[in-house]
Amino acid sequence: MALEERPVGKLDRAVIFLGPPGSGKGTQAKELARYYAVPHLSTGDMLREHVASATPLGCKAKPIMERGELVPDSLVLKMVAERIDRPDCFHGFVFDGFPRTVAQAKYLAELLKRQGFRQPFVIHMVIPTSVLMKRLTGRRSCKIGGEIYNIYERPPKLDGVCDNDGGELIQRPDDREEVVAPRLNAYEKQTAPLVQFYRRFGALHDVNANRKVEDVQREIFELVSGMRGR
Repeated sequence: MALEERPVGKLDRAVIFLGPPGSGKGTQAKELARYYAVPHLSTGDMLREHVASATPLGCKAKPIMERGELVPDSLVLKMVAERIDRPDCFHGFVFDGFPRTVAQAKYLAELLKRQGFRQPFVIHMVIPTSVLMKRLTGRRSCKIGGEIYNIYERPPKLDGVCDNDGGELIQRPDDREEVVAPRLNAYEKQTAPLVQFYRRFGALHDVNANRKVEDVQREIFELVSGMRGR
């Protein structure tokens, strides 16, 4: 499917991107959501907004995130339930960074069932750990628009400045080198079992994420286009 074409029909399902930090799932999730005109739901973004606003939830989550640990279910499940109950999620949505544990996946399955959604479509981003380290430590994000760059693989035209709006590019605390290793360890321990969980239900689709962004995107779009209506 040519990427410039518009999709025929609605997404009408939850699409979940599963993969370790730095696998590119955030970039691909945003593009898929934009293409189908459905919400892109990132619990990471939601939590960072709470931290920036110093809300009660943000104050609890901030030290956990800075240590590179996963935020506990008690701080995210209520937020997720409220978000997908909004009208803009009626025709489907794309999850990025949730679920992260089997317990969260079971909780989400019940939410989707109650709201009449079919089984989620899960895209598993597969990539070597050695590549992840370079991607994560080199990642920078715009303080204004949130645009993502990588000083090694996708640098801005001007060092430290966003190409789109001139915003300052910053390194998130959880992308520092001393935090990356614990983040990957936390993923392996708590999130990787989701691969087997979703594979048992035939919902998992492996995608080689160690390629050009455009090539990965093309494969994902073709997979999602093929699943609609099933």
